Amino acid sequence: MDRFLVLLHSVSTGLSSSELTELKFLCQGRVSKRKLERVQSGVELFSVLLEQNELDGERTELLRELLVSLRRQDLLRRLDEYEAGAAGRAPPEEQDLYAAFDIICDQVGRDWRRLARQLKVPDTKIDAIEVKYPRNLTEQVRESLRVWKNTAQEDATLPHLVAALRACQLNLVADLIEEGQQAQGLQNENEISSSSGSLMSWDSNTPASRAFS
Repeated sequence: MDRFLVLLHSVSTGLSSSELTELKFLCQGRVSKRKLERVQSGVELFSVLLEQNELDGERTELLRELLVSLRRQDLLRRLDEYEAGAAGRAPPEEQDLYAAFDIICDQVGRDWRRLARQLKVPDTKIDAIEVKYPRNLTEQVRESLRVWKNTAQEDATLPHLVAALRACQLNLVADLIEEGQQAQGLQNENEISSSSGSLMSWDSNTPASRAFS
């Protein structure tokens, strides 16, 4: 079953009629008036957005923007859990980057503008982020990191991010990221070692007659 569709269904069931009306209002620039008039549920609204390629499992920015406008932190947490699951299926270097994003969102606070400029995020984008999430500092930080990642593409690496933090004198945050990366590396080594040990133990317990048959 598609995890993103499950998420959209879960969000839809959590919406009140007044919240659905608000979402329809916010989608006026994306969905025709005729289609919006026929929408009677969150599922129907999300189906229209999916059909129009305004939304998909890899592009959740619009869904996040809509949920932020409703100030539904419970639904935003569900989206965070979905995105964390998607990050878990990403390559290891991207997983490290997503983990660093979480630390930065928790630690950087209002210094995010300085970090964004160090990462070469344009001032116009920074202003737009503040307008988009006027009362949600965490989303301002996370959105600035998303913009950087999407713009820098292959240059959006963990070493680049740590260097930018240190250039902004945010050394504690940089240290936390590096410590987390080292801890994850040790955990991976222990898991590999444990797995190898289990295989050796199984081999040693295999009867000779079976081993050479």
